[in-house]
Amino acid sequence: MQSLLERIVAIVGEGNVLTGDDVAQRRVDWMSGASCRAGAIVRPANTDELAQVMRLCHAVAQPVVTHGGLTGLVHGGEARPDELAISLERMTAIEAIDPIGGSMTVQAGIALQTVQEAAAEHDLQFALDLGARGSCTIGGNIATNAGGVRVIRYGMMRQQVLGLEAVLADGSVVSSMNRMLKNNAGYDLKQLFIGSEGTLGIVTRAVLRLQPRMTSERTALVACPDFEGVTGLLRHLGRALGGSLGTFEVMWRNHYALLTEESGRNTPPLPARWPFYAIVESLGSDDAANIVQFSAALESALEAGLIEDAVLAQSDAQRQGIWDIREDIEGLIDHLSPLFTFDVSLPIPDMADYADTLERRISERWPKGRMVIFGHLGDGNLHVSVGAGSGDPQTRREVEQIVYGPLAELGGSISAEHGIGLEKRDYLPLSRNPGEIALMRTLKQALDPKGLLNRHKILAPEE
Repeated sequence: MQSLLERIVAIVGEGNVLTGDDVAQRRVDWMSGASCRAGAIVRPANTDELAQVMRLCHAVAQPVVTHGGLTGLVHGGEARPDELAISLERMTAIEAIDPIGGSMTVQAGIALQTVQEAAAEHDLQFALDLGARGSCTIGGNIATNAGGVRVIRYGMMRQQVLGLEAVLADGSVVSSMNRMLKNNAGYDLKQLFIGSEGTLGIVTRAVLRLQPRMTSERTALVACPDFEGVTGLLRHLGRALGGSLGTFEVMWRNHYALLTEESGRNTPPLPARWPFYAIVESLGSDDAANIVQFSAALESALEAGLIEDAVLAQSDAQRQGIWDIREDIEGLIDHLSPLFTFDVSLPIPDMADYADTLERRISERWPKGRMVIFGHLGDGNLHVSVGAGSGDPQTRREVEQIVYGPLAELGGSISAEHGIGLEKRDYLPLSRNPGEIALMRTLKQALDPKGLLNRHKILAPEE
């Protein structure tokens, strides 16, 4: 590897090939905080430098792992000592903003929040939003097809990408930097790389779709008497608010109570005595009209018995206080460690029974264990956090089987928005049939025949 690194230094510069302690001091992901074990970290400045690096790696069959913001939860950025990590941390430029066409061209290492702020300066918005906005990168968002809290209104990351550029395993560059909303000229090649977790190519640049900025944002926390109230409220708001419904996030009482009254970490706007709590937001361009419509929708929901109580945020600070309860992942880690986290999707009508079954099976197996649930319910996505036993691999395996087992019968997915990585790889057949997996292998073989890109992620090695 040393000879290869010397040749890479000539391309990216000596200060941009990290080895030894400079590698070990870096974490490999956000949740575990484990040290990076890669043989070296290479930091190219642009697509051309990365293409040259990959040509060298391809010639000697050197495997690589791509690093973005390292906020993933499925060990997608894990690298072994015989692998190189390719960090896109120097590739953070905004190349162009087109306020008329509604697009922004960026390098893949730029942080999501930076893109959001740049769009706002032009009275536009980049619609993707999630808790890790300050550190996650656009390349990582693309690689995992990130979701977040606005999917119900704007869709997943896939819907926010007009075009992209990627470097393949052999150093070839596929540049499909389309800026148009409509382009039916042959295969839509960008779709190959969105959600591929860096296994088919390394995304280096992207053209992002921008939306008109909504000047009015109204937020409420509501308490629902039962799950029928939750689903009824979702339908009710969909009708009453129409296209202005921007967010519908649900917290089971076990999540809400733990992070407010039990832990004291967050002030509860409502008592923690109801089984379900929802954060709902309406987005509009006319604040006066928006608040009237939003208030009327909540009042009619209260009259219909869909909600028991509600608090409307009257300031940015109150809105943030509501969201702090939903996004307090550090609190879950503090109170549930060793913590196992899951990101699943399933049909909304099956969620209540699914959650009840999980809670019962967890408590039967680990009497002192605990489970909490929150999620983007309007998108069919639940985040399940389990504190049970110890953090050993056997316990993890048992918890995984409890959480993932019912999904196949329900037609659900083991991953709604976080990807597969290494952590969920063995459970992929629960969500994808043999024909689908075979086609995935065909694509991988076609684009990366030597298996150099994020090897063994998503797809297990064939026996």
